[in-house]
Amino acid sequence: MRYERSSALFAQAKRVIPGGVNSPVRAFKAVGGTPIFIQEAKGAYLFDEDGNQYIDFISSWGPLILGHGYQPVVQAVQDQAEKGTSYGIPTELETKIAELAITMAPNIDKIRFVNSGTEACMSAVRLARGFTDREKIIKFSGCYHGHSDAFLIQAGSGAVTFGSPNSPGVTQGTAKDTLLATYNNVDSVAQLFKANPDEIAAIIIEPVAGNMGCIPPEPGFLESLRYLCDQNGAVLIFDEVMTGFRLAAGGAQQLLGVDADIVTYGKVIGGGLPVGAFAARDEIMDVLAPVGPVYQAGTLSGNPLAMASGLAMLTALHEQQEVFHRLADKTAYLHQGIEDILAKSRIDYQINRFGSMISLHFTDTPVKDFASAAKGDNQTFKKYFHGMLKRGVYLPPSAFESYFLNDATSYKDLDTTLEAFSETLKEL
Repeated sequence: MRYERSSALFAQAKRVIPGGVNSPVRAFKAVGGTPIFIQEAKGAYLFDEDGNQYIDFISSWGPLILGHGYQPVVQAVQDQAEKGTSYGIPTELETKIAELAITMAPNIDKIRFVNSGTEACMSAVRLARGFTDREKIIKFSGCYHGHSDAFLIQAGSGAVTFGSPNSPGVTQGTAKDTLLATYNNVDSVAQLFKANPDEIAAIIIEPVAGNMGCIPPEPGFLESLRYLCDQNGAVLIFDEVMTGFRLAAGGAQQLLGVDADIVTYGKVIGGGLPVGAFAARDEIMDVLAPVGPVYQAGTLSGNPLAMASGLAMLTALHEQQEVFHRLADKTAYLHQGIEDILAKSRIDYQINRFGSMISLHFTDTPVKDFASAAKGDNQTFKKYFHGMLKRGVYLPPSAFESYFLNDATSYKDLDTTLEAFSETLKEL
């Protein structure tokens, strides 16, 4: 494949945008080379500025469950744009999507829309602190909840790519209130509660991690977190920015059978447009302004374009819940195909999968937390990424990311992907 146009656009972008990108993982720092620039996308495919076509395995980092350019979503955005793009005043759309989301997701009574997953998680922590009148939170090494200061004490994904898990600009005062635990390790959490009695407001966690690759929770792990929160008067926050309305209509809460106190959502709830939300039962949400004292606001919150797009997306998912089974089946098919090919090689590997999330790790150690994910052979991953890219398969450009399938991906696309993988493996 040729990338002359993308290379020229990247050089141009670097003159006016830091690093040439508006989110660090896009810069290809983890894999080397020049990022491709996308001109358009449709269904399961991306088309770059050089005319190359790719099967897309990131789906805009999760939200495009039904594929790019899903017509009901596109039509809803077009119809709303004709009526106006932003008001900063309430609309009926906000109530309609709120009612639908609450119907689909378990254990929530009210929802507040914001503008991003980062803002949703930041607001959820503030709400938990206000509700409990405590300051400390527990997060897990490798889990990523956006770039708010409280979450960048040790992060996964882009921060790991750049080798700076403790980000400059985060104050020591903020750091002291964020306690770090190990994913899938209940003892590490119990010890923090013991060392900080009556000080911990909340645990925040990705119920299925997606920012150190896909890492499912081990049996009993989330149930133990629920128990520890109940015993210690803390709030359990599920960051479902990736998993919400993707793994099931009710997200990870429904699929795993564990209720969180506060749940955060991301771009799925806006049909892929910039949006986020956080939700909880009445007694927690009623602490939020204008009802209660915990302040949170946003001029563009509940933006009508995002609400129209999200309502169309959630309506489709609500009416077509078989999509979650189809996606899980397709992901299992991909998993088995990769497994069959790798089993004939001498390469060390681990494949993690949960629903429509999957990741491949080049290591002989089971990947169950950030430390084990970091043991992967990044040089092999770089060759793997570029081998697949030149064969028309776009994967996350970092070993610390989950792949996200979308329903527009056909079994023929999966077979093409497996053929590309087999050819790439010969170069590793």
